[in-house]
Amino acid sequence: MAKLHLMTKTDKETVYVFECPGCGCGHWVRTHGPAPVWSWNGDMDKPTFKPSLLVSPHTDYQCHSYVTDGKIRFLPDSYHALAGKTVEIPEW
Repeated sequence: MAKLHLMTKTDKETVYVFECPGCGCGHWVRTHGPAPVWSWNGDMDKPTFKPSLLVSPHTDYQCHSYVTDGKIRFLPDSYHALAGKTVEIPEW
């Protein structure tokens, strides 16, 4: 089963989502459409996105990470137990 799922695909935007084991939420990544837009390697099982993903900045749920080759590297400014660690994206 893929780790990345297509959420939206239209002429105006393409959005993928993956489950985040750090905060327990789905994180979306737009690869086509209005800003913000991330570059993507095209791999549904081992995705790489650039630049980093910052979810819910400046809240109690902040999650900041890099996704590279299907792994999430949580940055130290994430507000959960996986901050500073690297884990595989879980299958959904």
